[in-house]
Amino acid sequence: MRSTNNSILIKHAYYKRRAYAIIANVSLIAIVLCICIMMLLYGNTNYSLDVVIRVLRGENIQGATFAIATLRLPRMLSGLLVGIAFGIAGNTFQTMLRNPLASPDIIGVTSGSSVAAVFCILVLGLSGPAVSIISVISGLLVSMLIYLLSKDISFSGSRLILIGIGIQVMLQAAISFLLLKASQYDVPGAMRWLSGSLNGMTMKGIPTLFIVVMVFGIISLLFTKYLQVLELGDEFATTLGIRLNLVRIILILSAVFLIAFATSTTGPIAFVAFLAGPIASKIVGRGSSNVLASGLVGALLVLSSDMIGQYVFSTRFPVGVITGILGAPYMLFLLICINRRGE
Repeated sequence: MRSTNNSILIKHAYYKRRAYAIIANVSLIAIVLCICIMMLLYGNTNYSLDVVIRVLRGENIQGATFAIATLRLPRMLSGLLVGIAFGIAGNTFQTMLRNPLASPDIIGVTSGSSVAAVFCILVLGLSGPAVSIISVISGLLVSMLIYLLSKDISFSGSRLILIGIGIQVMLQAAISFLLLKASQYDVPGAMRWLSGSLNGMTMKGIPTLFIVVMVFGIISLLFTKYLQVLELGDEFATTLGIRLNLVRIILILSAVFLIAFATSTTGPIAFVAFLAGPIASKIVGRGSSNVLASGLVGALLVLSSDMIGQYVFSTRFPVGVITGILGAPYMLFLLICINRRGE
């Protein structure tokens, strides 16, 4: 009788937690949609919702069509997609390595894409799709190098984080060297890219980014149950019959593709990948999958930070500056907490 009551209580707690997670995700979707609509409505010139809908349907309205379809829509879609990509990728690394510091922009993955992009802009004089392609390839190669260097007899998350931080420092030094040696006329363009910005976004690159985010985002969602098991430790995962190396490679490749394509589109938007996962975990609660929530929080951080940077201050700031201001205090707080726990 007691075991039956316990079983009922466990099922009740499970369904209650699941319902809460669903409500949290739906609420996040609603908030993100509201911010997306606000980005289309408000700017130097404000337009009504009716005008925005007519423009999106293809109607040509003088002034509004250019402002909404050419400027605001690509900016909004880029922010939405790169936010989802950064959020999901950051959560994947943090959960799989069981460390909140294991964010792609801290362990060198983002810098792998950045150093190639800066080299292309400053040394080769390239721009547009060529920079994006080389940036993605570089991000993949650096991620592969980090993984191979961290793999000894067995995989070690702590070793990967330490090696990643070392490579991150080395790549940042390389970027600084390129900036110092570059022509003063080329540096502003590289600096704008490095700060992480949605300025100058066009619809040309949106389809590719959308496909990448959809494909690798869905893969991450499908592997959620494996990710949750990996969080409990390798021994537990092996006991359940999970093929650790295969699952890790799939998850790492999915996260790296998301990060590389997002970084090649807007530049390295600081701390979005670092913040999204922990915030999403707080929102959906422990024991629930936070992959979708992490993507939504990432989009929320990028879109809201872009609006703050554009309209709150007298000077317009790139989105990466605002996310950096938000993320730096949290990182210091996290380091203090880890130090106090003796980790």
